[in-house]
Amino acid sequence: MRVYIAADHAGHDLKNHLSSWLKEHGHEVIDCGPFVYDAEDDYPTFVLRAAEGVAGDPGSLGVVIGGSGNGEQIAANKVRGIRAALAWSEDTARLARQHNDANIVSLGARMHTEEEATRFVEVFLGTVFSGEPRHSRRIAQIDAYETIGQLPSLPA
Repeated sequence: MRVYIAADHAGHDLKNHLSSWLKEHGHEVIDCGPFVYDAEDDYPTFVLRAAEGVAGDPGSLGVVIGGSGNGEQIAANKVRGIRAALAWSEDTARLARQHNDANIVSLGARMHTEEEATRFVEVFLGTVFSGEPRHSRRIAQIDAYETIGQLPSLPA
């Protein structure tokens, strides 16, 4: 699988670790930076490139990393076609794929050990979307709002 990965300074070391881990596990890694540590870097510079990569490459997935992962998730979700989810446990990583068909997982490097974060990525990449009608319907509602601004109908 092709995996786009990006971080900011807080996630730089974890990004490098995960890039190596992904390659060791047979994934093609597209590293969108940063390539050097810079405490003053701006996460949108890198995260938006990873998100654009995933959006333009059907079947690929992405990993974005910051101190908390919040800003990275927000930035990634600004790219049309991206469903980025913040994972803080194996369950949230699994459910992001299984129920939400998320295509990017966001991680907080300051929130988790390297081992925990690696496991979240492993679970995320190893989980498929359930395709259940209720989940597909909800994703379609989000897509309709994203593309044409159509609000879902209120329940009767």
